[in-house]
Amino acid sequence: MSRIGKQPIDIPQGVEIKIEGNLVTVKGPNGQLSRELHNDMIVEMEESQIVVKRPSEEKFHKSLHGLTRTLVNNMVEGVTKGFEKSLELVGVGYRAQKQGTKLVLSVGYSHPVEIEPKPGIDIDVPTATKIIVRGADKEAVGALAANIRKVREPEPYKGKGIRYENEHVRRKVGKAGSKKK
Repeated sequence: MSRIGKQPIDIPQGVEIKIEGNLVTVKGPNGQLSRELHNDMIVEMEESQIVVKRPSEEKFHKSLHGLTRTLVNNMVEGVTKGFEKSLELVGVGYRAQKQGTKLVLSVGYSHPVEIEPKPGIDIDVPTATKIIVRGADKEAVGALAANIRKVREPEPYKGKGIRYENEHVRRKVGKAGSKKK
């Protein structure tokens, strides 16, 4: 039995949910999200809760059960609280700035790297070495943060690059530290 799939999702105040077949639309204070779920999963509203049921005990349906419940829960959480990912730039001369809605990164290349976010995703640059990605869609926030990190991934010798806020970069010893005697 899927422990996550069995849990009902509470609908907070001010959130509207529409279920039409396998299309679930969630509307709240932070925007509107809709997602087409797998045809086999049964999503029902019971009073002020959403319940996800599976049609059989097959392995495939068991694997979809928890996933479907989590996807719907993330939509509800996204339109109420929202999601955010923080990144930091480590390196001499590495900096980020916001120009309009675009993010402009100077990370050691001969040219600045510009990143344009999707609609519904907001990029905030509180300091020159910190980037915060916010939005209602958890998947889109994570994907944009991963694309920003991919511009200059942290390298293992000096640790320079773009990393998630609490990410630990495994450091390697350079040539001088690994001399054999």
